[in-house]
Parts: sequence; C-alpha cells; structure tokens
Amino acid sequence: MTSKIINWGIIGAGKIASKFATDLNAVSQCNFYAIASRDIEKADAFKKKHQANVAYGSYEELVTDNNIDAIYIATPHSFHKTHTALCLNRNKPVLCEKPFAMKLQEVEEMIQLSKEKNTLLMEAMWTNFLPHFNYVLDILEQKHFGEILKLEADFGFYPTYDENSRVFDKSVGGGSLLDIGIYPIFVALSTLGEPKSIEAKAEFFKSGADSKCDILFKYNNAEASLKSTLLEETNTEATFYCEKGIIKINSRFHEPSSVTLIDHTGHSEDINFNYKTIGYSFEIEHFNQLIRDNQTESTIMPFKKSKELIRTLDKVRNLIDLEY
Repeated sequence: MTSKIINWGIIGAGKIASKFATDLNAVSQCNFYAIASRDIEKADAFKKKHQANVAYGSYEELVTDNNIDAIYIATPHSFHKTHTALCLNRNKPVLCEKPFAMKLQEVEEMIQLSKEKNTLLMEAMWTNFLPHFNYVLDILEQKHFGEILKLEADFGFYPTYDENSRVFDKSVGGGSLLDIGIYPIFVALSTLGEPKSIEAKAEFFKSGADSKCDILFKYNNAEASLKSTLLEETNTEATFYCEKGIIKINSRFHEPSSVTLIDHTGHSEDINFNYKTIGYSFEIEHFNQLIRDNQTESTIMPFKKSKELIRTLDKVRNLIDLEY
C-alpha cells in the first residue's frame, strides 16, 4: 500500500482549486484525475490547464466515479458541510478547505458522519503542514527564547469591492474573519492554546460581511493581538515576543515563508526553507499517506484541533454580532 497511486478529484474550479491542482501535479505517487464544476465549460478549461483525466459538469458525477480515491473540496465556505456529506456518503475520503464549515454545529455533524462512514476527513489547514511553521512550533516548544509574552499576527489585503464577489458575500461566509482572520487565530491557538478571554471589535461592509476584525486573546502570562482586514494591505507577519528574544514569521506567514530569529543581544538570523511548490504539497502528501495507511483521522490536523478552531471563531463572531 505504501506505493499506491492516489487518484484525486476536486470539487470547485476557482483560484484556490487551481493552486491546489498545480501542487497535486508536483507530488509523486498521486494523480489529478477529475475536476467538477457546475459549469462544464469551466470544468473543461480547468481540466485542460491542469491535465486532469476527466471533467464533470456536476459534483454528483464526480463523487460516483469509482476511479477516485480522494476529493478536495474548494467551494465557498457555506457549501463545505453539504459537499463533504456528498462525498462521505459515497465513502470518498475528503480534504475540505478551511474553514471546515460555518460554525461548530456543522463541523460536529461532518465529523460524526465521517465516523459513521468510517471514512477519512480532514480540514485543509495547509499552514499546519508547512516546514517553516513547524520549525517555529519546535523552537517555541523547546523554549529556546523562553516563554511567549506577546504574539502579534495580522492578515490584510485590499480587494476592489464587488457585491458579486464571494469575498464580500456574507451568505457564503465572506468577510475578513472566516476567510483570512482564521490564520492569525490558528497561529495563536497552535502556540498559546485557547485563551482565557477574548476581546473583539469589527467593522462591516454594506453587504453585512465584516471588513476588518481586531481581536485580543488574553492568557495568564501572555496575550495575542490579532488582526484581519479587507481594507488595507498589511505585512501579514506573525511575531512572537519572548523572554529572551523575538521569533518572526515573515510575510506572508500562512504560506511558504522565511523565519527571522532575534536574540536578546539583537543578533538577527534569517532562515529560509527553499520551498519548491506553492505549499499545498505538504498536506497532500500527508493525506495520501493517511489513505495508504487506512486512517480515518489525521494526527497532525485531528478533529480536536478543527473543533477548537471553529469554536474560537464562533466566540469571536458572537462578540462582533456576526451571524450567518
């Protein structure tokens, strides 16, 4: 089973699906087999661009294809639960793009179905698999710079406002929090754990989607200042201020990046990781191995971690009065 070639299908033919397909074709022992879009012309174009075997004009056709071993869900957030269920009910292993779903209840229902069907399900939080991120996690765990005193993490860009765009459509989970705020929150949870208390404030577009969100996580001996915004370009860095130095994940921290270490004397060292892919290859390789090993849950991105993440996002939403 260790050399089994994994045939992948992708549901959704947008920008993130295109990036994922590019990395699928860079990973050995797997094959981009099929793409599905509700627009067959779009699916055909995607198939041609990324050399897939088959293009489907419906998601239902893809999930019933017996040649497919794994499915990546790249549709808007509000459809994640429905499309995950569509796949799991056909016993197809699912890698579902983040956020797993819109709220904790949906995530719990997805996990329950995965267990009932005894079929692999994982949230595609790709940052969690990137070497530079795991390097920082290791340094912090070893307390090379002592305890964390403060974390600052931001993610901001400035798209042109378009009511027809998914990014600004609250009904599909658009807005800064679920789309990009999830990354600073994930960094805080991964390094400091769930906070003792949360403060949050937001601004909103006329569509009702949040345009920016400022969040403060408080811990016993530390705090995390987190920011997401669709109103400005930000550095998109994650900086840990520790007792004996500073650890900074440089821009853009959530994707392949570099790390800067600054010790208590001010000496600075930059560490590069020589990435060869967009960065999705690492979670793809992990998911492929889970399938080969007949696993139904990831040890790196387990259900517990996904529930912690969506539970925290729900708490922030409640504080800023954001309802979907």
